[in-house]
Amino acid sequence: MGLFSSNKRVVFQPTAYGSTRRKRGVPRWLVLILTGIVLGAGGLLFLQKSYGPQRLTAEESERLHQDLNSANIDKQRLQSELNRHTRELEQAQTALANQQKLVEEAQAKLQTIEQDLQLLLKDIPPDPRGTSPGIRAAELTSEAGKLNYQILVMQDDPGAATFTGKMTLIVEGRYPNGRTNTVTLDPIDVSVDRYKYVTGTVDLPDNLTGRQVTIRITQGDSTRLSATRTIRVR
Repeated sequence: MGLFSSNKRVVFQPTAYGSTRRKRGVPRWLVLILTGIVLGAGGLLFLQKSYGPQRLTAEESERLHQDLNSANIDKQRLQSELNRHTRELEQAQTALANQQKLVEEAQAKLQTIEQDLQLLLKDIPPDPRGTSPGIRAAELTSEAGKLNYQILVMQDDPGAATFTGKMTLIVEGRYPNGRTNTVTLDPIDVSVDRYKYVTGTVDLPDNLTGRQVTIRITQGDSTRLSATRTIRVR
């Protein structure tokens, strides 16, 4: 019995095979995660290098920066021009509105003047010869070599057809040397609806000064007399 006896205390073993304690190592799940990260990063770098946009060189980056600055400058310039043109357009629209207002006011005044004129025309004495159209009034002035005329020609009927014809002025006058003469001036085309105010200045030959003018109106291109009147020159 002493041969097999021992003073060592027997320690309880959980299994019949001895201790189950193992040496510690890197967990498999951590290895898998790290492997996945490495593979993903490598794949991303591969895709960026193979299919992604090319990285710019320092020279290309500087050129791109300059182009961007130039584009911004052009944008600012165009915006400034747009603002200027917008202001000019607004000013033009304001001026146009003011002009339109002035035109409307002038038209209103013209309409009033036309109404007053129609009333005055009724009071103008008829042509002494009783013709229509008739020479209702005339103001003639003359100086050496010039004749100024203002002649009112009217039709009696406001609804009468337009009269077209020619007006001829026959001027009796005196030259600076005292000699008298009568000259026939070139015909003037006239067209009369209700009334026509014929005005103008004409040259007289050799500094002739008019003393008396005979006004003759013929219809169309014929020589048939439609109206005539003799007026002294003032």
